[in-house]
Amino acid sequence: MTGPLPDLLIAPLVRAALAEDLGRAGDLTSLACVPADARLRAVFATRQPGVVAGLACARLALLELDPDADFETVAVDGARVRPGDTLARVDANARALLGTERVALNLLGRLSGVATLTRAYVDAVEGSGVAIVDTRKTTPGLRALEKYAVRCGGGVNHRFGLDDAILIKDNHIAACGSVGEAVRRARAAAGHLIKVEVEIDSLAQLEEALKYGPDVVMLDNFSLADLADAVRRTAGRTRLEASGGVTLETVRAIADTGVDVISVGALTHSARVLDIGLDAV
Repeated sequence: MTGPLPDLLIAPLVRAALAEDLGRAGDLTSLACVPADARLRAVFATRQPGVVAGLACARLALLELDPDADFETVAVDGARVRPGDTLARVDANARALLGTERVALNLLGRLSGVATLTRAYVDAVEGSGVAIVDTRKTTPGLRALEKYAVRCGGGVNHRFGLDDAILIKDNHIAACGSVGEAVRRARAAAGHLIKVEVEIDSLAQLEEALKYGPDVVMLDNFSLADLADAVRRTAGRTRLEASGGVTLETVRAIADTGVDVISVGALTHSARVLDIGLDAV
């Protein structure tokens, strides 16, 4: 796993979320009920087992409204937690803490949910040598955070955007006329640091693609038998990525076919939020 995301990257996302929630007039409830100088101590605690990710989001949200707040991290991103575990302790201006509570919990719960689901997939293929990777099926605006959460869960990031790798998909192939022509053009255009991957849906397309030396071949919705056959035919000439409809129930069998990578869109588009609360103490 790589290191944590820099605050410089997280802060604008947190500010946007706070602006959405506080709106034009701020937290009307706290302004009406809570004295301006009141302080509040609380803990972020888990309600269910999982893997933590996104503690920096909670910290930065609080510091936006109370720069002098005390935010003590107890857990670390990537840690497995049990129900009732304390993730962080805070001591802050009460209005600031209450005004940032939902944004902090939304981000922390969302990212911890992604990390938790990723860890389940990674555990399911343990010992196989297969990498579990994410996709670009992320929440608009939160891609960097969600892909960070995947890493916290033990997964590996696929490309971040359209600009950091060439991935030829079925519609690119249709526009080019054939798999071979698409890979040939990509190879001619790619710089020496740019990887070329092509998505195929048949063993015949695999044979055609291999003639042009792609760095990675994505095997889209292949049966287990065809995945194993593709591994035999490729014989290590390129890396193979299995993709399409992967579930926790099927991922181990897919890994056992011998592919190198399994991409799972569900890591980010279907992860359930981890239940985390903010409790006054």
